[in-house]
Amino acid sequence: MSSTAAAKQRLFSVHIMRKEANGSTTPLVGVSDVSKFGYFQRGSLKEFMLFTSKILIERTQTTLKQSVREQEYMCHIFVNANNLGVCLLSDNDYPRRVAFTLITKLLEEYEARVRDGTASDTSDFENKLFQYLTRYQNPEEADPMMKIQRDLDDTKIIMHNTIDNVLARGEKLDDLVARSDMLSTQSKAFYKTAKKTNQCCSYW
Repeated sequence: MSSTAAAKQRLFSVHIMRKEANGSTTPLVGVSDVSKFGYFQRGSLKEFMLFTSKILIERTQTTLKQSVREQEYMCHIFVNANNLGVCLLSDNDYPRRVAFTLITKLLEEYEARVRDGTASDTSDFENKLFQYLTRYQNPEEADPMMKIQRDLDDTKIIMHNTIDNVLARGEKLDDLVARSDMLSTQSKAFYKTAKKTNQCCSYW
């Protein structure tokens, strides 16, 4: 892999949430790296990365892995048997098996913190998440086994071509955005403008 490719930002956010019995989610810890985007877009982009993670984890069944493409980006989602879910946002070309290897590792580390009583120290774990985002930008350096393990079975990962394909019948992303209390008025206006101009995955 060339140094140019290795330096390219390929991971943008990761969020861990608890999926509640009623199907809603409670955000626990997460980070977003929006340094490649314009300064005045960054606040809205962070809100939308969190918002997208929430609606996708809520619509992912327990023990199911799925990847959702939205133009040039991909959301990788997994909810484990303990109803902890992770959503990792990457570019389209990022290897799915490496994305889910990272997701599994993060869930294991977070659950270990729950067991030892340190999960409430979110700032410390946020630093850990940033370290992982940085390390895994280059998937082959982060996971050396990827260079030889090309036969890893990822057929159980469900693929969707758009976020709309994940939504329930009758649901529309526009309506979810309009009703969301997670998004500021500024972010909702940014979404509408970006969608009209077909800008970068509508809002990312």
